[in-house]
Amino acid sequence: MIDYFALGLAHLLIVVALIRMLGRDDLDRDTQAEDDAVDAPDKAR
Repeated sequence: MIDYFALGLAHLLIVVALIRMLGRDDLDRDTQAEDDAVDAPDKAR
């Protein structure tokens, strides 16, 4: 019984972590790439 509880709890925590990560807006944007794209014309001159 304990093994099933531990296995279920571990998987539940992984699912909760994935849901929280997928719900974050800042993971949808690559700020480094946006900064490089803005700075690129200045470097070319």
